[in-house]
Amino acid sequence: MSKEQHSSTSLSEGEYKRTMKARHLVMLSLGGVIGTGLFFNTGYIISTTGALGTLLAYLIGALVVYLVMLCLGELSVAMPETGAFHVYAARYLSPATGYTVAWLYWLTWTVALGSSLTAAGFCMQYWFPQSPVWLWCLIFCLAIFILNIINTRVFAEGEFWFSIIKVVTILAFIVLGAGALFGFIPMKDGSPAPMLHNLTAGGWFPHGGLPILMTMVAVNFAFSGTELIGIAAGETENPQKVVPWAIRTTVARLVIFFIGSVFVLAALIPMDQAGIIKSPFVLVFEKIGIPYAADIFNFVILTAILSAANSGLYASGRMLWSLANQRTLPAYFAKVNRRGVPMNALIFSMLGGLLALLSSVIAPDTVFVALSAISGFAVVAVWLSICASHYRFRRAFLRSGQPLSALEYRAPWYPLTPILGFILCLLACVGLAFDPAQRIALYCGLPFVALCYLVYPLTQRKVASGEHAHAE
Repeated sequence: MSKEQHSSTSLSEGEYKRTMKARHLVMLSLGGVIGTGLFFNTGYIISTTGALGTLLAYLIGALVVYLVMLCLGELSVAMPETGAFHVYAARYLSPATGYTVAWLYWLTWTVALGSSLTAAGFCMQYWFPQSPVWLWCLIFCLAIFILNIINTRVFAEGEFWFSIIKVVTILAFIVLGAGALFGFIPMKDGSPAPMLHNLTAGGWFPHGGLPILMTMVAVNFAFSGTELIGIAAGETENPQKVVPWAIRTTVARLVIFFIGSVFVLAALIPMDQAGIIKSPFVLVFEKIGIPYAADIFNFVILTAILSAANSGLYASGRMLWSLANQRTLPAYFAKVNRRGVPMNALIFSMLGGLLALLSSVIAPDTVFVALSAISGFAVVAVWLSICASHYRFRRAFLRSGQPLSALEYRAPWYPLTPILGFILCLLACVGLAFDPAQRIALYCGLPFVALCYLVYPLTQRKVASGEHAHAE
């Protein structure tokens, strides 16, 4: 058990328990990834960059995720802790950076919870066109909260089965979509199979190369969730063996699922028909002549989105617990009940769900793009810290005189891996400045980062004064 867990006993009613198994860890990560970003953001990316631009953007995104996960693998095997990212950043970058990273990751998932619930409202409008999005947001908000407060094992088991449904469906979509693409399955309107016409319609890159840079944060948002492996390492049995295996397995499956799905979507949906109000996956099945396929897939997308929201609430609650456990937040957030659930942290993290209710006042599609961009910026900033922490960790490890063989898992190609990962993440953030629809992420994200750095010294004074009063 980690030092962090031992120290929590003075602040909490209980401790985290290592109840997650390897299958839970892999499916938790896949569950966090295969959700809103893939099922809805892909439509936005196709409409912005074109078919081939979307494929290229996702290939770059897959490379970024792979590099970040290699860095995270070395860190989390060497130091398996709940709430890992900010612990590494505090230790190898600076305490203020660790504090900021923790709040950024909390922001990532709390805001992603809002975008997921908005997307779930879109799904329900497919069957109930006149119903307001905010009503479904409220209903699903309560359901996700209840699932999270039972206990970690029930959460992990629920997420495992949620993810199984998503994985099977994605594979079915790739097979059926490829069948339609090459003429084995008829189109609903009797038109000939599109073959690969849409991939080159309007030229290779209809709007040039800039839209690819502009949408990189949206792509990274779609891949966000893989880093949940690092968050859950502190609650996993035998992390030294399980974490590296989970990383290899997750990244390999993501490349197959994402690139395969995006290829089918880009080939079957013309650029001018793509968007976010209706999932591009549902659009594909509306075009294919398979009865009720669109309804079935809409239901699966709904479960997938709720699964991602489920993972998001888990992650944001754990990050608040970890901050409080290190005394940078009030002890109120560090309390864990007898079932091992950080109840207070979860309640506060439900604020993100309330952001989805903005869709009743502002256009839902505008709310969705804004929330996705803010969440994407926050997760890319966290990935930046993972790459930088790994770079500093390896240098410190070698300076300590220990041989590399002492590391149970080593990221290959050091120092290229953390440096290239850092540069690509930085470029994604720069791309936001060129997209008016996503620029709000910089307007919200950069002041949020600055505020965290400004507030951190105040939290330390409070801790110091509290410890001084306790000593007296």
